[in-house]
Amino acid sequence: MQQFIVDAFTEKIFCGNPAAVCILKNFPDDEIMLKIAQENNLSETAFAVKGENNFYKLRWFTPSCEIDFCGHATLATAFVIFTQIEKNLNSVEFETLRGKFSVTKRENFFEMNFPAYEYKKIPVTDEMSAAIGEKVLEAYFSRDLLMVLESDEKVKNLRPDFEKLKNLDGLIQAVTAKSSDKNFDCVSRVFAPKIKIPEDPVTGSTHCLIAPIWSEKLSKNILKCYQASERGGNLICEISGDRVKISGSAVLFAQSELNI
Repeated sequence: MQQFIVDAFTEKIFCGNPAAVCILKNFPDDEIMLKIAQENNLSETAFAVKGENNFYKLRWFTPSCEIDFCGHATLATAFVIFTQIEKNLNSVEFETLRGKFSVTKRENFFEMNFPAYEYKKIPVTDEMSAAIGEKVLEAYFSRDLLMVLESDEKVKNLRPDFEKLKNLDGLIQAVTAKSSDKNFDCVSRVFAPKIKIPEDPVTGSTHCLIAPIWSEKLSKNILKCYQASERGGNLICEISGDRVKISGSAVLFAQSELNI
């Protein structure tokens, strides 16, 4: 079984979010895929099975479970297909637990077309501020919980209490603020201790919540977003109706053969 490790949402290795990608003829047993993800110990390992033409079935596993949606591992998988497997392709369609997604190659960027999260504004609680360690101004909920903070500096410098984060709603807990850097519109950080990922370096899926909220706040359809993890990552998000087009770069870090 051939495996690739790709750094997504970056143009240089050791930045962005690393994902493992396995391109297969058939999916192995779920237990085997979970064990591979545990052995990789990355936030996600993607498994893709080739169908007809430019169609693939795609699944994602964390070290603890299968999840329904992962943006950076989708980008990593598309990158592998376009650069290593089917170099003649410029677009690919994935069938996933969350529906069908398309990814299009545009020069050095890969544009993913995702459904925007349907979200609701919810009351801010003392538990939110206690878990984050900063005052929360607003909160929004969909699959994930998004908390708006006063400044990008507070986003960058906060040190959350991961045990308290586990008690908050949402599969993932994220924080965001307007950017003071003119090169970006907003900044964020994303935490997922419930699935054994303390901090996710760059998270495409949660930007299906982050981008629509900032699009409404800033009255902009195209946003430049920065995820301020230690590795850091850049995302370009375009709001198009009930869809979010998320674009980013990727780079190959390693490829190997799994003895399975």
